[in-house]
Amino acid sequence: MRRSILFLGLLAGLVLTPALAQENPYEGVDPSGQTVTFWHVHDGPNGEVLEEIVQEFNETNEYGITVVAENQGNYGDLFQKMLPVLATDDMPQMLLAYQNQAATYQLADALIDMRPLVESEQWGYSEEELGDFFEGFVKADVFPSFGGAQLGWPPNRSMEVMFYNQSWLEELGYDEFPQTPEEFREVACAAAENPFSDAQGEAAIGYEISVSASTFASWVFAFGGDIYDAENNRYTYDSPEAIEAMNFLQGLIEDGCAAIETEQYGAQANFGIGTTFTATGSSVGIPYYERAVESGANFGFDVTAFPHTTPDPAMNVYGPSVSITQAGTPESQLAAWLFLKHYTSPEAQAKWARVTNYFPVRESVAENLGDYFEANPKYATAFELLQYGTAEPATPGYDFVRDLVNEAMAAIFTGDDVEETLTDLNEESNDILLDQLSQMQ
Repeated sequence: MRRSILFLGLLAGLVLTPALAQENPYEGVDPSGQTVTFWHVHDGPNGEVLEEIVQEFNETNEYGITVVAENQGNYGDLFQKMLPVLATDDMPQMLLAYQNQAATYQLADALIDMRPLVESEQWGYSEEELGDFFEGFVKADVFPSFGGAQLGWPPNRSMEVMFYNQSWLEELGYDEFPQTPEEFREVACAAAENPFSDAQGEAAIGYEISVSASTFASWVFAFGGDIYDAENNRYTYDSPEAIEAMNFLQGLIEDGCAAIETEQYGAQANFGIGTTFTATGSSVGIPYYERAVESGANFGFDVTAFPHTTPDPAMNVYGPSVSITQAGTPESQLAAWLFLKHYTSPEAQAKWARVTNYFPVRESVAENLGDYFEANPKYATAFELLQYGTAEPATPGYDFVRDLVNEAMAAIFTGDDVEETLTDLNEESNDILLDQLSQMQ
């Protein structure tokens, strides 16, 4: 594991000012008997293991704290339910939130800064414990635009990866997955012209493209660009790299080497029956792809990085964190924090990672997952790519911008001019950002 993604400098980023340290509002607070609500999105096996972790905490914590976990649907549903109750007593005490959603909530001063809790001698972490967390994961929840506040704490992360049919690749005469976009074009076009021999359908799609803001960002990263200029605080959807990436994808479609995913999970289903050579999605989806393949054409497949023009891959790493709201009292906020410490403990993290396929957030947990890595080599491959991680912007209003990106991608993939479409997208996105930022003044 590369030390560069670990803790170096994390502590420096979290050190409190002397004044803040002296006025730590949680020292001496008693959380006994508190009941706190946790809004999340996990169902199925993920929801079951979360309930198990919650139950363990409720039955073992020495303060008699009770956590009530409530599923709110998907991330979009949770976000929409939060907006009308921001900064009111109807907010839950804690919730899952992507970084851009946390930034939107904080425009209404809805979240607490966790630094006093993290650094508290009574309730926080020791230097050794903090050093066990992956630096990049924790620092993703530090917001310079809000004075360096720590607005979330990560329970897990995942990554956008490329799924590919290894058996089909070998039939086409290639030994390894292409590393560059031009090599990828060659292989994707070859797959579209030469259907997989064991496919359970007649179609042959070289690359089934998901219309998704995260897919857009992943390709721009792979072409050496970014979608956001942090120094000047503006989106860069019209950058040369973004234009090059979208021209590349539009060309694949026009040449019959790629097709647009037309329904949710359609690429996964077509991949499973062997009619789609490659598709992109979250590393958390690996088990779902495995089940689709096992019940479908049953071939060998793997995951890998996006083909890239950069010397190294550039991987889009993402994941929601748990934020604590301003609802309630210091006692209930502290109670929420103590549950979060339990949720991110090595024991709970090991259980969480093995069931959900999310990446753990602590180095010690990853080091003890050797048997899981061995039994799940695709998960291990994705985990090794974390060293190349980068991220989408944690800007307020990014949820609204993502909708615009989806519309722009759909337009480009059906023939609209790339440069003109991205120029309009960039202008509208920055208007949203300016509007959001104006609410901070």
